[in-house]
Amino acid sequence: MFINPSFMADIRGIILQSREHAVRAVDHQRTLMYWHIGRRIFEEEQQGRKRAEYGKYLIRYLSAQLQPEFGSGFSVRQINLFRQFYRAFPIVHTLYAQLSWSHYKLLLAMDTEDQRAFYIAETLRNNWSVRQLERQVRSSLYERLLAGSDREKVLAIARREQLPEEAAAVIKDPLFLEFLGLKGDKALYEKDLEQAIITHLQDFLLELGNGFAFIARQKRIHIDGDDFYIDLVLYNRLLQCFVIVEIKTGKLTHQDLGQLQMYVNYYDRVEKAAHENPTIGILLCASKNDSVVKFSLPEGQKQIFASRYRLYLPTEQQLIDEVQKELKHFREKE
Repeated sequence: MFINPSFMADIRGIILQSREHAVRAVDHQRTLMYWHIGRRIFEEEQQGRKRAEYGKYLIRYLSAQLQPEFGSGFSVRQINLFRQFYRAFPIVHTLYAQLSWSHYKLLLAMDTEDQRAFYIAETLRNNWSVRQLERQVRSSLYERLLAGSDREKVLAIARREQLPEEAAAVIKDPLFLEFLGLKGDKALYEKDLEQAIITHLQDFLLELGNGFAFIARQKRIHIDGDDFYIDLVLYNRLLQCFVIVEIKTGKLTHQDLGQLQMYVNYYDRVEKAAHENPTIGILLCASKNDSVVKFSLPEGQKQIFASRYRLYLPTEQQLIDEVQKELKHFREKE
């Protein structure tokens, strides 16, 4: 007897989806439990005369009473997190079922309300796992975007309160591509970097910015008898335009920019529909000279971007130095 092959796939999909929903529901209830514990601790603290000392004593007492019965999840450190959780989110309706307790622990470690609001909005928008959120925090996504824009605009775009007006609000520089698993201490060919990007395409599009979708690889275009091959063609839903990506494992040259400009011009004149915005070109390079970029392109142009890539996540100090350098460069342009 013939059974439709899609039948079993549908049944498996129902089971897996139900299991996922059940796990999320359980985790959300656990998150709510921690929030209520944090609130009750805070309320009890307010009754103590010497609040700081009483609060420390209260948390130690709770841990000593709860750990024997409920396990290591109620250590002094964990109970302190519950209290901090309530202080950071004092209204229970501001909690999101899509975020797990592990997400919230990462959010609690952030320094400012704006930073926390940005990562919450981006996690909900992109459905980031805990691992993806942690990686974006470690790579200072918020600070890198601030280097090329203002705080209110970055937050508004993250919360979908405002669409990006130009590509600079979406595209980051530098890009950190440590997930490709490539080493920077050996000769790296452009085809190897391109293949690694295709293999890890989802991570690459996420690192590149919001709204990117894959269109083609090694796209052939024919111009008066000559064939040319574009490394990657993407599309950005937010900007509503094609995005051409050229990959260079060496230092950027003006010839590279000229080639990319030709590809952008081709897509604008041949492929772009009337309702779409002008094509954007991104030159992904190991290093660049900002002055070469400046004098190789028309003044005031907003279609060509040169972004450096890094094959590793830098140290915290290196990130701070990088962001400070970008901020300085941004101020000088103003």
